[in-house]
Amino acid sequence: MTDHDRPLSKAGRADAISVSDKFHQMGWIPELILCSDATRTKETLQIMQEHVQGLSQALVHFIPSFYSIAAMDGQTAEHLQKAICEYSTDEILTVMCMGHNKGWEEAASMFSGDSVVLKTCNAALLEAAGKSWIEAFSQAGLGGWKLHGIVKP
Repeated sequence: MTDHDRPLSKAGRADAISVSDKFHQMGWIPELILCSDATRTKETLQIMQEHVQGLSQALVHFIPSFYSIAAMDGQTAEHLQKAICEYSTDEILTVMCMGHNKGWEEAASMFSGDSVVLKTCNAALLEAAGKSWIEAFSQAGLGGWKLHGIVKP
C-alpha cells in the first residue's frame, strides 16, 4: 500500500472528532474546504463532517496536488494561494485547506511570519483582510496573516 492510500488510524479518527468538536465550539465553520485526495485526509474530513453539521454544508474540492506539493520545499504556500483564489469566490469568507506536512507547517509559517509547528491533525487558524481573496493575499502578503492559534486534538 502506498502512503497516499494509507487509511486513517484509530488514533487519527479520535483526533478528527476532537478537532471538529473544537471548531464547532469556536464557531469556526468553513464555507469552502480544499482537501488532499489522500485516503486518510478524505477520511478525516468525512469524520469531521459527521460530527459538525456546518462542515457538511461546505463546498468541497479534492485536490490531488495537495498531497505531492507538501514534499516540495517552499512550494506549498504559493500553491495554496493559487488554489484558494481559483476555487473561492469573494462571498466565501472562511476556507479550510487540508493536507500534509512538511508543506502545511511551512506554508502556515510563511503566511503568518511566525514559526508554526503542526503535528498530525493540527489546524493553524489564519486571518487576513481584503475585499477578495486576491486582495487578501496581495495586501497581507507572506508574513502578514494573523495567526489566531493552533487547534490540537
